[in-house]
Amino acid sequence: MVVLKELLAKELENLNEEQLRQVADFLAFIKFRDRAASWKIDETQMTALYSEFADEDRRLAEEGLNEYTDLLRQEDLK
Repeated sequence: MVVLKELLAKELENLNEEQLRQVADFLAFIKFRDRAASWKIDETQMTALYSEFADEDRRLAEEGLNEYTDLLRQEDLK
């Protein structure tokens, strides 16, 4: 693995700023992916959250639908 690290270090020395940014972005992605793979979803907690926000989500959706209907009526009147 030391040889690989040395090879990568040499390759990094030859990259321009934009390429280094891309490598940095890719490294951040790899770290994020590894952390995300270890996440455990607690179904009980998700069920509780869904229940907690279901009524509010439904209300907001209905309000949005009413607003959309009003906009359609206004368009028809033009």
